[in-house]
Amino acid sequence: MKKMLLIAAMVMAVLSGCHTIHGMGQDVRAGGQHLSNAADK
Repeated sequence: MKKMLLIAAMVMAVLSGCHTIHGMGQDVRAGGQHLSNAADK
């Protein structure tokens, strides 16, 4: 039973980490686009 809870907790941590990294990538890309647009003006 404890092993199942540990595995479930690890899976949840990995899945939430993937979403966090994906969101951070989108933020960095948006920031780069704003800098590029400012440089073009």
